[in-house]
Amino acid sequence: MEKLSRKFGLITAICMVVGTVIGSGVFFKAQNVLVATGGNMPLGIAAWAITGLIMIICSAQFAVMATKYEKVSGVVDYAEATCGKTYGYYLAWFMVNIYYPAMTGVLAWVSARYFGVIFGWDITGPRVMALAGFLLVASYTMNTLSPKLAGKFQVSSTVIKLIPIFLMGIIGTAVGFTKGTLTDNFANVVTEAVGGSVGSGLFAAVIATVFAYEGWIVATSINAELKNPKKNLPLALVIGAFIVVVAYILYYVGVAGGASNADIMANGATVAFSSIFGNVGGIILSICVVISCLGTLNGLMMGASRGMYAIASRGVGPRPETFSAVDKHTNMTSNSSVWGLFVCAAWLLYFYGANLSPDGGWFGYFNFDSSELPIVTIYAMYIPMFIAWMVKEKELGVFKRFVLPSMSMVACMFMVFAAAYAHGITPYLAAKEAGKFSFPVLFYVIVFAVVLFIGFFFSYKRSKSKAVDTEKENTEE
Repeated sequence: MEKLSRKFGLITAICMVVGTVIGSGVFFKAQNVLVATGGNMPLGIAAWAITGLIMIICSAQFAVMATKYEKVSGVVDYAEATCGKTYGYYLAWFMVNIYYPAMTGVLAWVSARYFGVIFGWDITGPRVMALAGFLLVASYTMNTLSPKLAGKFQVSSTVIKLIPIFLMGIIGTAVGFTKGTLTDNFANVVTEAVGGSVGSGLFAAVIATVFAYEGWIVATSINAELKNPKKNLPLALVIGAFIVVVAYILYYVGVAGGASNADIMANGATVAFSSIFGNVGGIILSICVVISCLGTLNGLMMGASRGMYAIASRGVGPRPETFSAVDKHTNMTSNSSVWGLFVCAAWLLYFYGANLSPDGGWFGYFNFDSSELPIVTIYAMYIPMFIAWMVKEKELGVFKRFVLPSMSMVACMFMVFAAAYAHGITPYLAAKEAGKFSFPVLFYVIVFAVVLFIGFFFSYKRSKSKAVDTEKENTEE
């Protein structure tokens, strides 16, 4: 049977981490953080740093795991090695059918949205939604027909998206010091922080940054195609995490050098770009965001297209003989990619119906934000892996066996709490007018449970089929 070849190097893996994490969030989260802190710059920097530290801790733990476990698909390999094949199967099933496609579908829309902003289109109108569908298919096509080209695009889009971020960080900081804008922004607070206290404002700001850091785990999906993965994957996770944190903080400070905190809180980062680079700054920002989003979309599609292969290569799930096939011409998991496109399209349709449709949501109480709530479960599902690691890896030193995984567990629990806090009991659009409230996290968990039950059905059906085949063989003997 054709197998995946080692075609990606360290640079591609680092760009997977950086390019998948840095998307549209970095360009508009600066405004959210300022609003949460009331324009308190030091508090905002602390929020970016805290969330970045959480990502670095978790990526460091997975980097240690990557030095010991290597099979097909990174995080699924780690889950299988620590918690067993059954747990690894369910984690893979969740990532294939919820985590990857939900975020990929949203990124297709976000990419189309910022493209539409350049031409003044309605961001939820038919032109933007049609473009979102096209970008989703285009990303799938590139990843399926030419995975090497997809890897090169990931590298180039990452470099392109970092140019405006670092330019804004360096030039914005220099201009801010020269004009005194940055000094004033650091010295003065615009208004009270969210909740009326420094502590609650910091927590709200951290929540605002949490989801801008998500996506780094996608890099582990190319484990089977990475050259020297036990060396390159750990390096990519740690180096990529540091690059993201530095870029975010530098950009945040640079934006503050281009305009007053009050202006940014009211109008977003575009006003800072326009102040430094002129009226064309807003257009440049939108173009950069489009490229940034397309890079993130490509990184997520790289993970989504390989999802069913990660399951099928272990001989489990629906039709493993079909989804484990690798095209001999493109060296790509073509059948797995088809499933990835299908579920991505389904989640794009759901995101529109639940969050963008003008009639207030198609799914009643089951309207939830599919771009963020999957994070609730992905971080929760890491925790048993860290516990099992501490129990099993007896030959490791104290730091790698206990300290680092314990820190990672705390970081994961914080992420779960932050997501639940941010999306707890909130009104969905249709119920808001009627004065009713929904619990999005609860209804998301119901959907999660249904998807996992479908995975159990396929697993049970296959195990039953194997038992029948074994019984026939024994009878014939």
